[in-house]
Amino acid sequence: MQDTARAKGVQLPVFEARSENEIDTAFASLVRLHAGALVVAGDAFFTQHGQQLVALAARYAVPASYHLRGFVTAGGLISYGSPFRDLYRGAGAYVGRILAGAKPADLPVQQACTYELVVNLKTAQALGLTIPPSILARADEVIE
Repeated sequence: MQDTARAKGVQLPVFEARSENEIDTAFASLVRLHAGALVVAGDAFFTQHGQQLVALAARYAVPASYHLRGFVTAGGLISYGSPFRDLYRGAGAYVGRILAGAKPADLPVQQACTYELVVNLKTAQALGLTIPPSILARADEVIE
């Protein structure tokens, strides 16, 4: 993302958070910088604190993109990522192969091959945003 931002002449500040207080501090910094949007990284910590992230994005009217649909069903704006069911299915297959005798070091690294786009139109409306029809046409789910 940093490379793309530089190529477009856009600053892309990165905020790290390892506690609830640091999430609050990061949002205060976003507001102070007049950030136009937020991309929440795919991380177990952020997934665990999803309600806090969605609530702060709503409170400060920051359009935010997430990696899981659960953020969007909780009121977030948009998500693009692999469905949990696919990730767990792949993990289960790996466990099955290991239990059948495969050595973990011999198993290939796998990457997600399916992604879903979920858009929350209620949140877009609350933020005063219009989602382009091309995005809505590509969405796997649109929450109204």
